[in-house]
Amino acid sequence: SRHGIDTHGLGNQKQEHWNLPTAALYEHAIQRGEGHIVHLGPLVVRTGKHTGRAARDKYFVDEPGSHDHIDWTDANQAMDPTSYDWLQRKAVAYLQNRTVYVMDVWAGHDANYRMPVRVITETAWHALFVRNMFVRPLDEELPKHKPQFTVIHVPGMQADPVTDGVRSSTCIGLHMSKGEAVIGGTFYAGEIKKAVFTAMNYYLPLQIGRAH
Repeated sequence: SRHGIDTHGLGNQKQEHWNLPTAALYEHAIQRGEGHIVHLGPLVVRTGKHTGRAARDKYFVDEPGSHDHIDWTDANQAMDPTSYDWLQRKAVAYLQNRTVYVMDVWAGHDANYRMPVRVITETAWHALFVRNMFVRPLDEELPKHKPQFTVIHVPGMQADPVTDGVRSSTCIGLHMSKGEAVIGGTFYAGEIKKAVFTAMNYYLPLQIGRAH
């Protein structure tokens, strides 16, 4: 893509791997000790303490552009913009001097409604998950791929409830007006999927409503 990761504030990475094919991601995951090959070839990984989603650690940024479009319930907790910006900067700093994997994909098949998504992650196996979960653009589409929603995925980064304004060491923050999410403190891959599907559930009704 012509839109580099510097557009998300990232820089000084040890290495950047863009849209690697399945075989290469599989090899990277093994070489980096992220998982193990078991009988007949599947890649098996450990997700640590989280074997499911951390719903109580998910937050939406409460700001004017999205406030009226979010149903503020216990399930949709508010985060102030300053706390999100701090968390995002913390994630960017965490990824300095680390290898990152960048996956540009589509969420959805229909060309009228699909959403261009980017996932930036520190692990090969999560990139492999993204490649398997979402729709891969054609090679000729990749140079023009401009993400509408970006997930900065830092599972190894621990949030601090004292300084980060969150409940625990796990945090999923979504800023709908910026089209961005930060996921930290959990290796459970389903958080990536849920963040993207949440974005689809947020943006599509607005898009369809404007069209009519």
